[in-house]
Amino acid sequence: MTLIRINSSAIRAVGYDGYTLTVEFHNGRIYNHPSVPHSVYAGLMRASSKGWYYNTHIRGHYR
Repeated sequence: MTLIRINSSAIRAVGYDGYTLTVEFHNGRIYNHPSVPHSVYAGLMRASSKGWYYNTHIRGHYR
């Protein structure tokens, strides 16, 4: 999966294949979240604070 670099103080890059959301943090950790709907991915990409959006809508909601 290709990761896209984003402008975020917490997240370095994001990838999405229509099913799995991959998030790479600046500390080098990479997390794969299966079963993420496109609306959640789109919300992350639109969010002014991607770290806040990730913590509120993704972390703990998708394995």
